[in-house]
Amino acid sequence: MAWENMKETINTSSKESLDLYELQQHKPWFGELFFFFRFLDEREEVNMQWLQDPEQSNVDNINTVRREDSRHFRKKKKEYMKAKIHELETKSKIKNIRDL
Repeated sequence: MAWENMKETINTSSKESLDLYELQQHKPWFGELFFFFRFLDEREEVNMQWLQDPEQSNVDNINTVRREDSRHFRKKKKEYMKAKIHELETKSKIKNIRDL
């Protein structure tokens, strides 16, 4: 117990003194969280149906929902990346180096 407290104290003091911080996963291409949770709820519903009745039709439903979700998120990410590239191109054209 004492060793764990000492270890925790050393870790926190080293982070504070070296100005280290943990990297956060930031995915701005997710858009609104409402849509994200809607997809997760739909996946959960289909999985529960499959657990209650493991037929081939339910397995097919799971696969189609997964495929649709993947397509949606891939599309959102692609749109975000295109917008970001366009923004960088315009900043480069007007020679706005600080914002670039």
